[in-house]
Amino acid sequence: MVYASGVSVRVVDPVPYAPSPRDKLKAFLKQHGRKLWWLHSAYALGLGVSVVVFAQKGFDHARWLAVSIGAAWMLVVLFFRIHGSGKGQANAALAGSTKHRVRFFAMTYALKNLYQGMLFFLLPFYWKSTTFWTPNAWFVVLLGVCAFLSTMDIVFDRVVFKFRALASVFHAVALFGCLNLVVPALFPDTRTLYSLLIAVGIASVAFWSIHFSLAMLKERIWIILFVLSTGGAVAGAYYARPAIPPVPMYVAKGAVGPMVLSDGRLAMVVRELHPSAIDKLIAITDVVVPGGKGDRLLHVWRHNGHEVHRATETTSKVDGPAGTVRLRSGLTGRDLPKNLVGDWSVDVETQDGQLVGRATFLVVE
Repeated sequence: MVYASGVSVRVVDPVPYAPSPRDKLKAFLKQHGRKLWWLHSAYALGLGVSVVVFAQKGFDHARWLAVSIGAAWMLVVLFFRIHGSGKGQANAALAGSTKHRVRFFAMTYALKNLYQGMLFFLLPFYWKSTTFWTPNAWFVVLLGVCAFLSTMDIVFDRVVFKFRALASVFHAVALFGCLNLVVPALFPDTRTLYSLLIAVGIASVAFWSIHFSLAMLKERIWIILFVLSTGGAVAGAYYARPAIPPVPMYVAKGAVGPMVLSDGRLAMVVRELHPSAIDKLIAITDVVVPGGKGDRLLHVWRHNGHEVHRATETTSKVDGPAGTVRLRSGLTGRDLPKNLVGDWSVDVETQDGQLVGRATFLVVE
């Protein structure tokens, strides 16, 4: 007790500051927020793997991708209309209210979930249709990278969807990959080339829809640029079609051998043989066609990458398992080059030159 000017003053120990639960939560998020985002990314990657497993249950589920495509398309256009791009987006985030930030993260979270579902669902179908170490192998790798990026929250929010141009490319790739599969799912027996061109055309429109504004529509130059770029994309896809896997078709079994069983299968599979036995080989491939039979298929025999013989479906198609197209072909003396030693392959191609699958063997002295 202290007395000052006749007034008694009692001195007590200071009471320590007790933060509220809300303050504690803010402090925790500030300290560990980045770690939580990476933890959520790992969780999202795990969900993506489960989608891959689900996709292997059947092609019938592919038609539901159309719903995800529409939702993602509308949401990504709305996102850039509200939040802008580049520095404008960053400045708005810093100066914006809590409501603005919540809306930003809610929209990117929804987009990430949509893209994850779409891209991881695609991977098994493109994986089966891809012939690795050929020109069409790059696209499934690109889809895999996009799928991985969709699970990386920090990269997706701060890099991919920070810039309109990058986001529009990402969106167009995802949309093209989905539509290439959705078209034969919704319209069975569609020719693969037609699915490809339709997918490219719509993906080009989707790309431009992220950039277009009402003011741009009033200027003729932008309309001309849109028409030319879309037409150029479709034309480019036509000439680049060998570089795109012909989903959903794939070769379930493919090999060469000297004998055929009564049920149409090979009695023996040959991987390496002497030149004297090559004219006795028979190639048999079973092509699975989940989207229906929209293409004519053929066998193309190649020696060291050079075409030696081509067998059309008319002459090579035989009875096979349900849901598949079985092709059987062989070589004759007039088809054989002088030097037979080297790498050989029997390619299954569509009538438009898209590679469905390949059986290989080696000829040695």
